[in-house]
Amino acid sequence: MLRYTMSFVVFVCVTAFAWAQENAKTVTVRWHGQSFFEIQASNGARVVFDPHAIEAYGERKVKADLVLISHFHNDHTQIGVIENAREAKIIFGLEAKGKETEWRLVDSKFKGIRVRTVGTYHDTMKGLERGKNTVFCLEIDGLRVVFLGDLGHILTDDQVREIGDVDVLFIPVGGIYTINGAEAKKVVKQLKPRRYIIPMHYGTDVFDVVLPATEFLEDQPNVKKLPTNKLEIKTDFKPKSPIIAVLNWK
Repeated sequence: MLRYTMSFVVFVCVTAFAWAQENAKTVTVRWHGQSFFEIQASNGARVVFDPHAIEAYGERKVKADLVLISHFHNDHTQIGVIENAREAKIIFGLEAKGKETEWRLVDSKFKGIRVRTVGTYHDTMKGLERGKNTVFCLEIDGLRVVFLGDLGHILTDDQVREIGDVDVLFIPVGGIYTINGAEAKKVVKQLKPRRYIIPMHYGTDVFDVVLPATEFLEDQPNVKKLPTNKLEIKTDFKPKSPIIAVLNWK
């Protein structure tokens, strides 16, 4: 009797595993330098973060259903590189109110993607130096994706709670205008991303106004340097510890 029971349990486990693999979805990430990313959900919906028009990275033209802008600095707000900008939904994380800039609190769904915002700062002086910044928290195909924009400080406990669980973390590491590599490591420990960490806003061989990713990558486990700007994330992929995916802007 026990033998038949064990066989049934094995059958159920194998069937469940096969079902999970068959129903796994793919979320595709592409990096275009600086903080300019596009994410494509399994249903084809495209989200673009912080588009720029930096000449050093060459001409970039992308299509988007949803464009998310973390703050108003011009290397994050170039809507002109969005081919179908008139049709796309554009969400600014900040809004001008008279002489002040305030966070725009968002919690909405668009084409199967949930978008939330969390207010942060671009510096360590509560915005007095570089202003406010917006963190975007997305739910895409069951993945919790967090884009930190130009975060300039270690997060508070309240901000960590507001952000919540993280599967994929986009984090600035180049210092000067944002947190640097050492500070980024502390933010990673705060947020505890489960699957992928994607560094951004760091100096490259063609654009070095900020520092390279060296300080952040030093002594880090699970660093994977990709030869292209593309990363495919399988929704059933659950590593024992998060992978630091260093994309190639080319």
